[in-house]
Amino acid sequence: MVATAQRTKLEPKRLPLIPNYPSFRHWKKAALEEKLSEKPLSIYLHIPFCTQRCSFCYYKTLDLKEYKPEVEGYIDALCREIEMVSDRFDLGNRPIHAVYFGGGTPSLLVEHQFEKIVEALHKNFKHFESKKQFSLEAEPLTVSRSKMETLAQLGVTRLSMGVQSFDSDIIKLSGRGHDEKQAYRAIDIAQEAGQGKWTINIDLLSGLAGETEETWAKSVECALDTGVESITVYKMEAFANTEVFKLGVRQETVNLPSEEQELQFMRYAMERFEKANYLPWSFFTYTKDGCDESKYTTSIWRGIDFYGFGVSAFGCLDGALLQNTSDLDKYATIVEGDQLPLTRGYRFTSLDRMVREVLLGMKLLRLDLKGFKNRYGLKLEKLCASTLRELEAEDFVRVSNDAIELTSKGILYGDYVGHTLSESLKEISR
Repeated sequence: MVATAQRTKLEPKRLPLIPNYPSFRHWKKAALEEKLSEKPLSIYLHIPFCTQRCSFCYYKTLDLKEYKPEVEGYIDALCREIEMVSDRFDLGNRPIHAVYFGGGTPSLLVEHQFEKIVEALHKNFKHFESKKQFSLEAEPLTVSRSKMETLAQLGVTRLSMGVQSFDSDIIKLSGRGHDEKQAYRAIDIAQEAGQGKWTINIDLLSGLAGETEETWAKSVECALDTGVESITVYKMEAFANTEVFKLGVRQETVNLPSEEQELQFMRYAMERFEKANYLPWSFFTYTKDGCDESKYTTSIWRGIDFYGFGVSAFGCLDGALLQNTSDLDKYATIVEGDQLPLTRGYRFTSLDRMVREVLLGMKLLRLDLKGFKNRYGLKLEKLCASTLRELEAEDFVRVSNDAIELTSKGILYGDYVGHTLSESLKEISR
């Protein structure tokens, strides 16, 4: 049940006249600072092509073997979209917080294609050079020394390597093209090329087909042994449109770890990361001595504007979500016609903003209650009082006057706390 405030009893009369809200006595010069300064912007660039389709992948990707002749045209369209969008939404003068190349497999592009995209960013964003972080996703088979050297020269500061597992049998079952030795080789090349210029993150995927306690422990230990700055652990989900769902759920021809087994995998990883002093900044990414985080990802979760370029990419500007068409041919045709390839969007309500901040903000392990109150004029700890008491009693969170913080158990269960609190907030409007 949602608590309701007591209504102040007013005497019926015609005066005073109320010309504005809030009254002028509450207006302060300090309130001008945010409005007069340019809001930071993060940039996402989507490369939809892949060298193979992984058995667990549920995204819409394009097989490079079939679409290779179209890659160069796609890069040209992407650069043209950058030019049109920066002009249409007047983004060129905004400070750039972070840049992220995602996919698909961005690292399958060749050197001159990276150079062309970065040149377009420099040309259309005045403050591109002052960005805080420039990230790129990479896949082991597409890593070469010359490509890594080019990326380092172009200013990439964070490389995220999709390894998923260090056990060759598990990798093969997942449908990926590399093996354990090729993963090590790619990491070695990246470390040599980017020494002093970038940090490296390794992605692991827990709960893959065929995974056991032994194979999972091996992957965690191997990841730590590489000495990379960051390790991310995602949970494999068997979505209905994936090969692993077909083989593991419908046909039961491959073994998928149970929910309890996968939880045990994550408990093991968390214990090993803690001993190695890899500290979490989210419930799935751990960094050596707390030295690194994905500034693009954290900026989105903290509500900073971002814009997504490329087929199916999405962004958020001034409280509205915007997404491009997911059809490659339509994307190219629309852009060639000097039109933005936007196909759908969503404008946040005030409640949406609060729910989004809680749901995404809890991913960062700590939600600032005073900041929430300053932005919305409401105390989250009052709105969700009973829910917070239950979460605290079950040891998912610690609540203070300043913040809600995830415990180790809260971290283990991922989005559970954020989802629970956001559902509690939604009850207010029902």
